[in-house]
Amino acid sequence: MVRFASLAGSIILLLSGAQGAKADSLVDVQQQFVAGNYSSAMNILRALVSQDPGNAADHFWLGRCYYEIRDYANAVSELEKATQLNPNSSAYHDWLGRGYGEMAARQKSFLLARRVKKEFLAAVQSDGSNIDARRDLEEYLLQAPWIVGGSKDDALVQVSAIAQVSPVDGHLAKADYEAAIGKPDLAVVEYDAALSLKPQSIEPYLEIANYYGLRGEAPQFTELVEEAAQVSPKDPRLSFYRGVGLILSGSNFPQAEEDLKAYIASSPERSDWPSHSRARYWLGQLYEKEGNKVAAAEQYRDALSLDSDNREAKQALSKLEKSLR
Repeated sequence: MVRFASLAGSIILLLSGAQGAKADSLVDVQQQFVAGNYSSAMNILRALVSQDPGNAADHFWLGRCYYEIRDYANAVSELEKATQLNPNSSAYHDWLGRGYGEMAARQKSFLLARRVKKEFLAAVQSDGSNIDARRDLEEYLLQAPWIVGGSKDDALVQVSAIAQVSPVDGHLAKADYEAAIGKPDLAVVEYDAALSLKPQSIEPYLEIANYYGLRGEAPQFTELVEEAAQVSPKDPRLSFYRGVGLILSGSNFPQAEEDLKAYIASSPERSDWPSHSRARYWLGQLYEKEGNKVAAAEQYRDALSLDSDNREAKQALSKLEKSLR
């Protein structure tokens, strides 16, 4: 599972060093980006780039906006410019690696896959304390075939390095490793160790909840979501996770429907949050459980219209359409 840099840290990067009218423009970019108004942010950034094409941060944020709207070719183009202008930025290399990763997956390109690893390595070399970059590199090493540089032994090296920077993230990274080598029981041990440290950020709780959700373990999933709510009670993602938890447990479907619809209506589309496509998929699951196959199919189609790569929605719709014939 890919992790993403905190939004707060990203905003600091966006605003650092800017003065006067430039600073005002970047504040506008920040506001539009946070709200999910990527087109508006891109219009401001394009104007800034035309005035000063040598500003790495403007290219970086333009690339980030393209990434959020899933225009990965243009995202890579802008992120390449940013890294060329500022080759010492760990964040720039990390996001460029992510852009290459999205393109490699869609094009099934070994060449692009090798570039993913190259950029993640550059990100780690630029800043060894960049946990997001180290976890991205670890994930690549765990999932990529050896022919493009995958190596579970090298991934374990990253786990050790991550643990030195952050014990919580070290346990999460070790859990990824254990799951990848087919030892889910040991992954659970690592997750429990991470939780025993009482993380003050909501991210570890939601990451671990995702693991249990994929396994269909509703009690653990629900418990983690409520622990997450204790840490950050106003986080907009909670409505999504609560809705999913109710569906997994098979209880209070009206509340689950309300939660998921609220999430879709009130949350921006962000690559580090559950997508609206995923929320539509879960609404489809809910309607299927209620026996409303027509409504379920509609939600799956809506999910795919938002993200044609949503495999869960594709599979669910295909199965459902066969049953409707």
